[in-house]
Amino acid sequence: MTIKYTKEQLNKFDKDLLIELFLGMQGQMEELSRQTQALNDRMQLMMEQMVLFQKNRFGRSSEKMADSEQIRFMEVDGTIVFFNEAEAVCDLDAPEPDDLELKAPKKKKQPGKKAADIAGLTVKRIDHYLKEEELTAEFGENGWKQLPDAISRCYQFIPANVVIEEHHIGVYSSKLDEHMIKAPHPRNLLHGSLVSPSLAAAVINGKYVNAVPLYRLEKEFERYGLAITRQNMANWMIRLGEEYLGTMYDYLHKLLYDYHVIQADETPVLVNKDGRPAGSQSYMWVYRSGFMYRDRQIILYEYQKTRNASHPREFLRDYTGICVTDGYQVYHTLEKERENLKIAGCWVHCRRRFNDALEVIPKAHRKESILHLIMKQIQAIYREEGKLSDFSTEDRLMQRQLVVKPLVDAFFAYLKQNEPKIPKNGKIREAFTYALNQESYLKVFLEDGDVPIDNNASERAIRGFCIGKKNWEMIDTVNGANSSAIIYSIAETAKANNLKPFDYFEYLLTEIPKHVDDKNTDFLAELLPWSDMLPENIRKPQKASGK
Repeated sequence: MTIKYTKEQLNKFDKDLLIELFLGMQGQMEELSRQTQALNDRMQLMMEQMVLFQKNRFGRSSEKMADSEQIRFMEVDGTIVFFNEAEAVCDLDAPEPDDLELKAPKKKKQPGKKAADIAGLTVKRIDHYLKEEELTAEFGENGWKQLPDAISRCYQFIPANVVIEEHHIGVYSSKLDEHMIKAPHPRNLLHGSLVSPSLAAAVINGKYVNAVPLYRLEKEFERYGLAITRQNMANWMIRLGEEYLGTMYDYLHKLLYDYHVIQADETPVLVNKDGRPAGSQSYMWVYRSGFMYRDRQIILYEYQKTRNASHPREFLRDYTGICVTDGYQVYHTLEKERENLKIAGCWVHCRRRFNDALEVIPKAHRKESILHLIMKQIQAIYREEGKLSDFSTEDRLMQRQLVVKPLVDAFFAYLKQNEPKIPKNGKIREAFTYALNQESYLKVFLEDGDVPIDNNASERAIRGFCIGKKNWEMIDTVNGANSSAIIYSIAETAKANNLKPFDYFEYLLTEIPKHVDDKNTDFLAELLPWSDMLPENIRKPQKASGK
């Protein structure tokens, strides 16, 4: 129980006792103050986590700011840095990461849009003409003339049609001895299986492109009268990956080393039977060619049990160049180990942390926050970078040095100027710490015109896998995970190069088996997504402008 002294009692104490009591109480007050601050920090962190949880669960994920909130200039150490145009932070869900402007008012449809939409599709012409006697009855003898046809169009959908392709192979034997031959014929895609390139491509297109679980594909095939189980399909995918498609994967892996800039990311995945306790987390890593190389894109997945540095170390063993990543430390470890590998940072990850910190501030006070100004600085950087998307490598680098670099330098100068003033804990401290620790990596794009400002291209590349993962929850075995990585890689590479995945897989599974006995893999060059030797029907039709 705390002792309480009256004024009269204190007046009777000698000086030394009063000093001792005061110092004791001062120590208690300091300890209580420390505990209170710790509780406040913990409460602030919990409140921030709760706000972000509510936002992520129920709110929109974009990081846009209204046009009315745009700044025109700011002051850094007495220097005025101008932002001459209204900026808007880009929507992370938008197709292109550098599209930072607010959506323009909806435009009227361009004339000829329908014709542009169906350009490249097969057209079945059906004529509707009147007979001579019908026209004479309507207009009289020679009383009419033919005008240009009125044309009406509609889509016709032809459902899947499954047939059995039965090959009768001539077998011949000698009348004199046991010598026997067979007529030349295509080998089965998988020994002992009825699967064909077209059926395998349909399963791949369903599961790996459209994220349809195998049990639903099983039901779909059942409706067509096919007795194909999910176990059959799972076995096919593993064998096709190991026997055929893995060859193309390895070929693409070697080609990836030719790119001066690549990008990397990873996402967790559960594998049911990998020799570890149930629920152990594995990872699907993704490596892709740099976003600026849009003509010949490569996207590769790799399954690994952990997120250890040894995995990218091995995958990138023979790679020399620049790798764009988030702030994950293992990539920085690799850079320190090698002189021929440079790591570039991701501005989206930087911006996301500041946006998270801004979100926990009540809306009424956000404009007064330092975070509001920081977000606008990032807007300005993205706005100027967005103008350079169609520039050549050399021109982009020059404009980055002239226009973007001063904005980036001002951004970091502002962070360093204000870093001592911010709280020691919470989301704002996390954002400041991340940005300042990543400064050298976030500036790499200013040194090379081929380095993108962020790693959004990798995040988009891994999105297809993440969507599929939500549908089927986990992969059953390590072999299944490895085959899934191979098939996802080819599917995403095909999509990135504007191919139709079903047709491309059918073509690969028709052509690759013809070369199983080849001594080298040179034939794969003609099967690459950008090869001029690919049949034209594999490419998606290029829509006309509609003008």
